[in-house]
Amino acid sequence: MMKLIRSLRNAAGLLPALCSAGFPLAAAEIVPDSKPPATTKFYGVTVTDNYAWLEDATDPAVRVWTESQNQQTRSYLDKLPVRIALEEQLEELYEETAANFFALQYRTGQVFALKFKPPTQQPVLVSFKSIRTADGEKSIVNPNKLNTNGTTSIDWYVPSLNGKLVAVCLSEKGSEEGTLHFFESASGKQLKDTIPRVQFPTGGGSAAWNADGSGVFYTRYPEPGERPAADAQFHQQIWFHQLGTPVTQDRYELGRDFPRIAEVTLEADAHGRFIMASVANGDGGDYAHFVRPPAGAWRPVTRFTDAIKLVRFGRHDDLYLLSLKNSPRGKILRVPLATPDLAHAKLIIKETDAVIESFEPSATGLYVKDIIGGPSQIRFFHADGAYQTNVPIREVSSVDELVCRRDDELLFRNTSYLRPFRWDVYDPETNKVHHTALAGSSPVEFNDAEVVREFAVAKDGVKIPLNIIRRKGIKLNGQHPVLLTGYGGFGISLSPDFDFTRRLWLDAGGVLAIANLRGGGEYGEQWHEAGKLTRKQNVFGDFAACAYYLIRSNYTNPRKLAVEGGSNGGLLMGAFLTQHPDLARAVVAHVGRPARKSFTVPSSATSRIPPTPPSPGPRS
Repeated sequence: MMKLIRSLRNAAGLLPALCSAGFPLAAAEIVPDSKPPATTKFYGVTVTDNYAWLEDATDPAVRVWTESQNQQTRSYLDKLPVRIALEEQLEELYEETAANFFALQYRTGQVFALKFKPPTQQPVLVSFKSIRTADGEKSIVNPNKLNTNGTTSIDWYVPSLNGKLVAVCLSEKGSEEGTLHFFESASGKQLKDTIPRVQFPTGGGSAAWNADGSGVFYTRYPEPGERPAADAQFHQQIWFHQLGTPVTQDRYELGRDFPRIAEVTLEADAHGRFIMASVANGDGGDYAHFVRPPAGAWRPVTRFTDAIKLVRFGRHDDLYLLSLKNSPRGKILRVPLATPDLAHAKLIIKETDAVIESFEPSATGLYVKDIIGGPSQIRFFHADGAYQTNVPIREVSSVDELVCRRDDELLFRNTSYLRPFRWDVYDPETNKVHHTALAGSSPVEFNDAEVVREFAVAKDGVKIPLNIIRRKGIKLNGQHPVLLTGYGGFGISLSPDFDFTRRLWLDAGGVLAIANLRGGGEYGEQWHEAGKLTRKQNVFGDFAACAYYLIRSNYTNPRKLAVEGGSNGGLLMGAFLTQHPDLARAVVAHVGRPARKSFTVPSSATSRIPPTPPSPGPRS
């Protein structure tokens, strides 16, 4: 039900876009300013803002203004004849959707996963003996039964190395204020241990088991009164808890010198001997890494200034490191685990045109997940860096999880714009991909649709990729309603994803366009840097160039163009509306704010419910 409600809510965002398909727009009522303009001087330039008074949401005048706007909007949207039909279609389609499986982890013959299937409101933690046939599916933690109101959710989970226990972070009412609980994987029985304040939305949370499953290393936020109230959700540290003992006896490990805005991810090696802490310095993209040996103190491996974005344990007492130092698209280094000296790291995989997003060590080598302007590819390398092959995946698709189960066998989750997710198994000995039973299904087909990648040209001559979802045989007559979306920030890439609700838009005669703007990570760190800080105008200009391209290419015209974005993309919508008010008929801005960026979480580390991605389609 939660996803259905979210879709119905998002349908409200789709409705203004549907106006570009021919539905009339009501004249907006002009609400007079109740307060005088604010005048501020920035670096010698005086700026007058007529709406600064709206920034204080607690001001009674602002509340009255907001309520009047909401009432006006609802009164218009509720009268649209298409709304009821759209709601009924979505209800019917969601009832037919198959379960979604994500955040997979493998432990000693078991596969753990989070499963979401409407009408349940929260994903459930399950395990399998075989994913090729989905035999032996077993529910371990069902938040929908822990709280029948549907307000308890799993933030993330991590199984012990032998798979007998699972640590699960649970939070209430969407707060992301997580408490760590422990469950037996065979019976689902909950242990008595609970650890509060392991997670907050400001920096997330994480945990890693020791070798014998008797305790966990975990992230801990300040106890009440330990720091000022303003710092209660900052200053992450790493502590250790021994199962069966009071939390008050937990042992401090590391973190008193971490930045206030540190975001920590913990991981154990395959044998539980070493623990690694990846420490993000907030959302700026800088990371430091620390390793704790079986006996001894934590030791630093990389610093924030080293441009190391990801470190993983190898299978043979080594560490692999993704470096952007003088390589904005990424290269992979290797150091011995016993002496992890970055100055003597060996270059294993050189930088290429593909952007390395993440990698998964195997018994004899490395699987490397790349992004090429938006779509993904997977390459397999020998441990010494020799290229072996590309893993066969769908064309124009994305890979968002890699799990190496044993030896060199790889599990990966593959999704395209026109086909739902599918977990596949790659066998390197035969170079074949085998499908598993963990595959999505769609209540609608897209056999009559196609995806084309075209390029708009920005003012400075840079080519901006446009992924266009359209009906086959479309006539470019300038009369199609088009919904254009983008993001362009924090190095986050808009990769192919599947959303069956796009069928409704295509059936209404619409075209969807997803822009891979600068500021994202589609072409690496240089692409990201070209759209941040003082270069943010490039993002706004890129998006406008995409809108102009769709018009000049006779897909649509300004009266039939709608644009949409969420979070950082919501900010983009505000800039687009301000700078190009006549270029689109409708502008939909969701939660206009920067999003907390996180690097790919290793499959062997904490498996969490991913945040709602910036949407390439009619949803937030």
